[in-house]
Amino acid sequence: MAKYSKKAGDKVEKAMHEKKEGTLKSGKSGKKVTSRKQAIAIGLSEARKEGAKVPKKSSSKSKSASKKKFQ
Repeated sequence: MAKYSKKAGDKVEKAMHEKKEGTLKSGKSGKKVTSRKQAIAIGLSEARKEGAKVPKKSSSKSKSASKKKFQ
């Protein structure tokens, strides 16, 4: 079973193209996006808003807490 829907992939692809063209802007500040990871995150966020099949966001707090537990 696919983790991400085709619609989610299309949104990420569109965001990557916008990043390469230099037209992709970040949220409130409206600054130009230069990071590849940020472009992917924006694409997935837009897909999530439209109801596409995208896994839930993983919180960084729970990851660091589980790392501490095992050390």
